[in-house]
Amino acid sequence: MIPEPLKPVLAERFGVTFEGESPFVSPERLRDLAQFLKEEQGFDYLSFVTAVDHPTHIELIYRLENLETGAEATFKLKVENKEGPVPSLVPVFKGADWMEREIYDLFGVRFEGHPDLRRILLPDDWEGHPLRKDYPIDMPAPPYR
Repeated sequence: MIPEPLKPVLAERFGVTFEGESPFVSPERLRDLAQFLKEEQGFDYLSFVTAVDHPTHIELIYRLENLETGAEATFKLKVENKEGPVPSLVPVFKGADWMEREIYDLFGVRFEGHPDLRRILLPDDWEGHPLRKDYPIDMPAPPYR
């Protein structure tokens, strides 16, 4: 998850909390944490951003890698109201662009500061976000194409 020597630094500088082995960052500190990990710790590659819908919140999971050393850093963020906004990481990692669009499309999380936040998989007129647990699975869907 997070290399052991970094845990106290992240807790002190960015308010990262740990639930078991899972490190959580607040939305307000997300971009600062990502910038620090990239510039000062060498985590120069955003491997993925994904989401999990829980009954009370959506959890975003970020994984960074240091391509030189092979080290990995995974951290999470809770979106309490399930829609955000959450700061976009596109200014820090250009590769976050399509991953954030996919999460917006399928889960409905809005990324503040994203340069082109619109649906990426579903048509613009699609109603709802199909990977959310509150999405009605028996709703008739319009033809996709």
